[in-house]
Amino acid sequence: MRKQMSPKVRRTSRRVAALMCVVLTLLAVRAACGQEKAPRAKSLDLYFRAADLELAVGGGAFETERVYLTPSEDPREQAEALMAELLRGPHDETMKSPIPSGTTLLGLELKGRRAVVDLSVAYSSLSGVALTLADYAITLTLTQIPEILSVQITVRGRELAYREKQIFTAREALLSQEEDVVRTVPVTLYFLDGNGVLAAEERVLELYEGDTQVGAVARALESGPATRELSPVLPEGFRLGAVWQEEDICYVNLSSADSLRDGAVLSLAVQALEKSLCSLDTVMETRFLVDGEFSRYYGSIDVQGLYTGE
Repeated sequence: MRKQMSPKVRRTSRRVAALMCVVLTLLAVRAACGQEKAPRAKSLDLYFRAADLELAVGGGAFETERVYLTPSEDPREQAEALMAELLRGPHDETMKSPIPSGTTLLGLELKGRRAVVDLSVAYSSLSGVALTLADYAITLTLTQIPEILSVQITVRGRELAYREKQIFTAREALLSQEEDVVRTVPVTLYFLDGNGVLAAEERVLELYEGDTQVGAVARALESGPATRELSPVLPEGFRLGAVWQEEDICYVNLSSADSLRDGAVLSLAVQALEKSLCSLDTVMETRFLVDGEFSRYYGSIDVQGLYTGE
């Protein structure tokens, strides 16, 4: 015969059972909260370009490499982490960073929904389409962060004056196929060695849709040498205008040299231009204009004598 519990014992048992249920529920909630607080890596894309230019033809201007970052509630910290990964370059050998080696992040701040990225002086070696690719690689990477809609890029706190625009958005960065690298051309560029004498540097230049060989050579001379032992040959204040080719003659329009008084420096700059342009197989002769007009002299330099043999 089963012995019945007294009402008092039954009430005590119910209370113990209820208390155990509450304790188990609290433990479960605490464990769940602990799981929610554990950080989960956030996947984002880094934008690079193809290392093999021949394979890049016909495709998009950019390729992506996935990176996993610890999430942050601070969009500036997230942007800094992305920039650090982008500046390290790709792990995939089929990709290449459009940002020059040695470029470092000097600062990054958010002004509203615009990211202002300040980079070291190495970034200023870029120009033309190469600069555009680097600018938009940074823009596409950073605008993945919801709080960032546009990007402004400076070098040591200053804008690059020769840019056509200073603020970039992801929509503008969707470059068309026509802006991709279409071919390369081998050239010999001339810069200054340690003794101030013209020295040759063999290079392979990238040509994009709309580029000309002579224009690419002129831009490369303006950007300076890739070899550390050499130094730029175009002096500060030296300005190149239009550069074009008609049949086998290349024409170079120079801006007035009123501010450039050193004849020896000017002579080396003009000679470097002439020799570099004539290293192209398609150029047999280089002729110079000054402010859009044919002129015998550029400053104190007889530029006409370069192609008349005088």
